[in-house]
Amino acid sequence: MANDLSFRPKTGEIPTDPGVYRWLDETGRVLYVGKAKNLRARLSNYFGPLESLHERTRRMVTSAVDVQWTIVKSEYEALQLEFTWIKEYDPPFNVQFKDDKSYPYLAVSTGDSYPRAFITRNRGLKGVKYFGPYTQAWAVRETLDTLLKVYPVRSCSSGVFNRAQSSGRACLLGDIGKCAAPCVGRVTSTEHKAIAKQFIDFMGGGDTEHVETLRSRMLEASEAQQYELAGRLRDNVEALETILEKSTIVLSDNTDADLFGIADDELAAAVSQFIVRGGRIRGVRGWVVDKELERDLSELVEYVLQNVYSPTDGAEPQEVPREVIVPALPDDSKELSRWLGELRGSKVDLRVAQRGDKAALADTALTNAKHALMLYKTRRSADFTARADALAGIQSALNLAEAPLRIECFDVSHLGGTGVVASMVVFEDGLPKKDHYRRFSIEETTDDTESIYQVMSRRLKYLKDPASDAELIDPGKFSYRPSLLIVDGGLPQVNAAQRAINDSGVGGLTVVGLAKRLEEVWLPGDEFPIILPRATDELFLLQRIRDEAHRFAISYQRKKRSSSIASVLGEIPGLGEKRISALLRRFGSAKRLKVASVDEISEVAGIGYSLAVQIIEGLKK
Repeated sequence: MANDLSFRPKTGEIPTDPGVYRWLDETGRVLYVGKAKNLRARLSNYFGPLESLHERTRRMVTSAVDVQWTIVKSEYEALQLEFTWIKEYDPPFNVQFKDDKSYPYLAVSTGDSYPRAFITRNRGLKGVKYFGPYTQAWAVRETLDTLLKVYPVRSCSSGVFNRAQSSGRACLLGDIGKCAAPCVGRVTSTEHKAIAKQFIDFMGGGDTEHVETLRSRMLEASEAQQYELAGRLRDNVEALETILEKSTIVLSDNTDADLFGIADDELAAAVSQFIVRGGRIRGVRGWVVDKELERDLSELVEYVLQNVYSPTDGAEPQEVPREVIVPALPDDSKELSRWLGELRGSKVDLRVAQRGDKAALADTALTNAKHALMLYKTRRSADFTARADALAGIQSALNLAEAPLRIECFDVSHLGGTGVVASMVVFEDGLPKKDHYRRFSIEETTDDTESIYQVMSRRLKYLKDPASDAELIDPGKFSYRPSLLIVDGGLPQVNAAQRAINDSGVGGLTVVGLAKRLEEVWLPGDEFPIILPRATDELFLLQRIRDEAHRFAISYQRKKRSSSIASVLGEIPGLGEKRISALLRRFGSAKRLKVASVDEISEVAGIGYSLAVQIIEGLKK
């Protein structure tokens, strides 16, 4: 199957140096950008048996027509070049981030001659310092209103400011003391910038120091019998303390850290970021990540940090704190920490919290991420209107007489042609009906199309033609008549399914195939597929049903094969779970391992030459 990729370079042509690689399609578009400390070892994983690859990885490599690489001197240079190219090319198979512009920020336009404090949901503005994000708009408005009593920085728009300059009359905020009124010359530009700096310093984390400074000035004014000034300073102290009371103290006063929680499944991941400055939670941020390719937690961490801290042209970058606490460390954590340190200008501690208050707060971030992922997965499917639109869209696209209220989807899973199993998942009214799910074990088969034929035949024997008066063979759940049948695959698979329907004698059934490569919908016998528009409810529902069938099948297949394959490899000294998993991803089965050479086995990450020899000797026993 690996030979199906005609552009595969010879193993000896791929360098063993660190580097960055790009997969390209026939138009030259960059599909995916990745990095590796050993290009040969990493790329060899992509060129293994296609059936052993994750479904979305398989879709990426079969959509490509070329792979190119660039050698660099170190893993750190590879990290930097990867980040640069991802920003430049925006590859569709790299991790895709959903924007979180719905969060309000407190911002100060430091690039203006007269800095302005304002509330915005856009983090892309140039010359702006951001604080937050805040989870509630009223909270940031209340914070700004209170701070203006202490630090009366300009908060009006450019139009209001220019009109006040022209007329020589300050606005209401200037009259009530919530603006220093630089527009009419009550303070100079330098003095106003100093006020803005105090505003920024307080929001940046030096809060308790500011309170103590104001309190000391209050006492000095009182002793000097300047009671009016002492009263104003007292009010300022109370205002700042009110703000601090609403910022939860979670860690020690000198703690500046960002804590990340990540929850993921096969298709997406949700990220929750807690921004802690001066030991207090200054902001909470959350967003969703689309996973086009299979990514483990450590890889997701790397992409999340890149997205959060990577500088954006013209816009104020996200502040890098002294500590960045993540749920798992990437393999190149040292290089990543160095990159963060260069952005910050000093050392950054990138680590996993093991115990104490930071670990507890990281658990809270994870809880928030899990909840966000659950909401993301269920929001569209739980919405009645979206489900109705999806079913109506499927009805229209497939020219069905009625909306498909009961959909059954079938997927076949195996590893190198062994341990063949299949799944049937059921969705009614656009929602999963898990008590109707079924699993199939296939003892003998020649290929995927034969497997589909067998499974469909076994399922259809429980149905009778509705045109006849015959009773259902089984009055149980398995006998409910589907409105639409889906098979995971293209034209060969859907033709096999239609052949099973014809041979069963059951009429009035519609079957389609959903191909993973380009998400095409195939009808039996048709030369060309149906292409549903991207981001539509109908395609989202079909993808969700297909991926649920795949998940259900692969979990059953893994359960069946774990004892057989893992037991063979597990008896070889020096092989643990990680190395066995790496070998299975590369070769697909113990059978393929037996015919592999020492050099091919030693190309797998974590497997050296001597261990490769042991593996070959162990498999011969």
